[in-house]
Amino acid sequence: MTSKFFNRAKKVSATERSKILPKLSKKQLGGHVPRRGNKVAPMIASAMLKASGWRTVGEIPDIPQAVVLALPHTSNVDGVYAIPSLFALDLKISIMGKHTLFKVPLFAQLLSWMGVIPIDRGNKGSVLQASIDKFKTGEPLFLGLAPEGTRQYTESWKTGFYYLAVGAGVPILPVAMDYNTKEIRFMTLVHPTGDIETDLPKIYKQYQGVIPKHPERLSQPLQDINNSAK
Repeated sequence: MTSKFFNRAKKVSATERSKILPKLSKKQLGGHVPRRGNKVAPMIASAMLKASGWRTVGEIPDIPQAVVLALPHTSNVDGVYAIPSLFALDLKISIMGKHTLFKVPLFAQLLSWMGVIPIDRGNKGSVLQASIDKFKTGEPLFLGLAPEGTRQYTESWKTGFYYLAVGAGVPILPVAMDYNTKEIRFMTLVHPTGDIETDLPKIYKQYQGVIPKHPERLSQPLQDINNSAK
């Protein structure tokens, strides 16, 4: 689909690409950013990342709330590097999970510690509002979402994340996983205006040149933005 782009991009050395954004560390996170507050996990996670050759770069604004985009997501392996990167920073990014998973008390405690928020997905009309309500409490919350909605190729993104950010009045923080440079990148904050046709291209552009685990599964919007750079 974009084989010429991927072949060319892979020739770019990790050293050259890594100069674009500064390396991120736990000490750089501001006081308003949601934290896990664990002292041991960051040390273990940092050692895991170092051993794997991955690192976290970019900047995390000192804000208490945001919708965080996790892209591109083409493999289950993504979590092997993404999760340690969050623990190494002591950064708490919550995700939504089925409410039925919380029926077992001990398991529910583990899920809560991991940042999983119970959502009744059976009632589709309430999921968006329930997510907005979570932000409206005023508590620190970075909510992670994967707009592609699948690890396979898709023609478009699910736009619920955008309307969630608009409804909650919070910014969107794009995060990328680049297998070419072995980087988890925290990129430029986007403040949604309510005009999705104008705002989405701003988000797409930030993923230009990012190489996923399985390039052939890259979503069409990201393929398009890469092709436009040729």
